[in-house]
Parts: sequence; structure tokens; C-alpha cells
Amino acid sequence: MREILTKPTRSKPGEPVWALAERYPLQGAWTERDYLALTGPQVLVEYTDGQIEVLPMPNVLHQRIVKPLVRALEDFVTSRRLGEVLMAPLPMRLRQDLWREPDVIVFAPDQLTPDGRYPTGARLVVEVVSPDDDSVERDYELKRVVYAEAGIPEYWSVDPQRAHVVVLRLGGSRYEEFGTFRPGGAILSASFPELRIPASEVLVGG
Repeated sequence: MREILTKPTRSKPGEPVWALAERYPLQGAWTERDYLALTGPQVLVEYTDGQIEVLPMPNVLHQRIVKPLVRALEDFVTSRRLGEVLMAPLPMRLRQDLWREPDVIVFAPDQLTPDGRYPTGARLVVEVVSPDDDSVERDYELKRVVYAEAGIPEYWSVDPQRAHVVVLRLGGSRYEEFGTFRPGGAILSASFPELRIPASEVLVGG
């Protein structure tokens, strides 16, 4: 039997809602099945080796960045039959016991299964950087490592606070910078040489 939190079912003001908390495993005891049962449009959660991390919910600025980005990538990829573009919430399995939810994902045609189950790889992933310190560390440092280890060829960090888009390409086992793009210019891709997305449309939110 898995270890769970045991507290009185009635919570006092200022305490966690124990009746909900005790339904879930303790940190470190989560399984992939527990994690997948938790994910959904109401909560963004990532999973690493038995532990989960709840991510900030997207705000209006975040959605205004993602929308034109998805539209531009989808127009480019679909018209050339290069794959498919999807967006969070969508758990993506990087390896056993490691799942992430990139904001935007470009899949090659063979990376999505016919049954529509969770993907296990991608051609390009995009993260919109939130202003809090945890998000900055997660998107600029931690995810660079795990996406590189998963062999994802290209990773974009879209940072509205710094008003730039950093495009990384995989070189061996780690990412190298392909370019940093700002309003007034176009975002270029290492994987798709013909792709041009006006940076102002993305960083200003369309």
C-alpha cells in the first residue's frame, strides 16, 4: 500500500485542505499513473522521479504570446507536411519517470502514435518564461538539461520580461545558442531554415 498523508479530515483556517491532500501520495512516492491521473486543464504539473511540481497557471500575457506562436508554427509545419503543432496542457514523456509540459510542441510525423496517447519525443519545444525566480531557473537551466538529454533537436525560451527569444539547437549532448531574437527582427529556427516569425508579434502578444 502506498504511503499517504494522514491528517484530520476537517481543516482549520490557514491549513491545507487535508481531505484533498490525503488522496495523494507523499512527495517522492508518486508513480507515473498517479501523475497522469492528476494532470488536466485545471492544473499544470510536471513529474520527475517520484516527485511532482505544480507550475504557475498561464495568465493573459502568456496566452497572447502562445497564440500567435502556435498560429505561425502551425501554418508553416502543416503547409509543408512536416508534422503537427500542439500546446499545453499535454504531458510529454522524456524518459522513464520524467514528464514535462512544454507550452508549445512541434512533432515530426512519426512522433505521434495513431492511438493519440502521450508523446515520447518532439522536434522542437517552446517555453514561455514566467517572471518568478523558480520559472526562470526552470526554463533557462533545468529544462535545457532535460530536453537535451531527451535528444530534442531545438528549444526556444520566449522571455517577455527580457523581450527576447533564445533559440537553442542540440550539439552532441547539450544545447548551443543558435540565436537571440528581439522585436524588430524575425525569429529564426535551426531546424526549419525557411521559417520566419516576426518577434514583435510574439513578444508583444500578437
